[in-house]
Amino acid sequence: MTSVLYDVPGPRAVARNRVLGVVTVLAVLAVLGFVVWRFAVTGQFSAEKWSAFTYSLVWQNFALATLRTLAAFAGAAVGAIILGFVLAIGRMSEHAWVRIPVTAIIEVFRAVPVLVLMLLLYYGLPVVGIRMGTYAAVVISLIVYNGSVLAEVIRAGVESLPRGQREAGFAIGLRKAGVMRLVLLPQAIRAMLPVIIAQLVVTLKDTALGFIITYPELLKYAKDLGSSATLDSPLIQSAIVAGAIYIGLCLLLSLLARTVEKRLHRSPAASSDPRKKDGPNTELLVAQRGLGPFDQGNAP
Repeated sequence: MTSVLYDVPGPRAVARNRVLGVVTVLAVLAVLGFVVWRFAVTGQFSAEKWSAFTYSLVWQNFALATLRTLAAFAGAAVGAIILGFVLAIGRMSEHAWVRIPVTAIIEVFRAVPVLVLMLLLYYGLPVVGIRMGTYAAVVISLIVYNGSVLAEVIRAGVESLPRGQREAGFAIGLRKAGVMRLVLLPQAIRAMLPVIIAQLVVTLKDTALGFIITYPELLKYAKDLGSSATLDSPLIQSAIVAGAIYIGLCLLLSLLARTVEKRLHRSPAASSDPRKKDGPNTELLVAQRGLGPFDQGNAP
């Protein structure tokens, strides 16, 4: 038995995969258990090491640093999505004078690490007389990199659609911009939404690179707190708390993504319109077949 993309595993392959899964889980649990045991042996769970977190000011600073992380992520996410759409449309342009420069921009900024962009913006621009704040350097770097990645994601989603979708849009009288905006992009976004959300999760985690240029985000404060000699240098404890906050933020973002995806797949308009019982693209299929609005009932 086969599928479109791969051969369906047989009984032996299923049993082998289950054994490998159990062994992998046990190995991961063993590594985590060893790490926890070493923490316990070295006294990392002692009350003295966690005494810094009994002060309300420490938690207030953690909350403030988390808000700064979210502020950088919000600006970068919105800017990356907008830039991704602009670059994707330019990348798919039929005009070479638009498509070639946009393609070059996408390939260059996809290849440059985010940290290098931050260092260039924060430490490199002052050499030529331009100074930029840490927040702007972090947000612009994330926008440029993630916008280039999202441009390729959106382009792949559009190009994965059947060619008949584009032709049907032209058949009902839409221009190129209308076909892209009303027919292709909505379907591509729905298909590529999991990949887009995954890239936004990467954007959220990449805000931690801002501590290299002294942006006062979550990781920067955790590092400063962990190196505080007056609080017994709780470096591991600060890293655990910061890691838990990052995990919580990523889980909330994933939950939001699943909620949006479920609402998009419900398609209440399609279910309420009796003309769309055969699928959301019935009108486009009718237009592609060259039928008039009064001939739909005679279509095979």
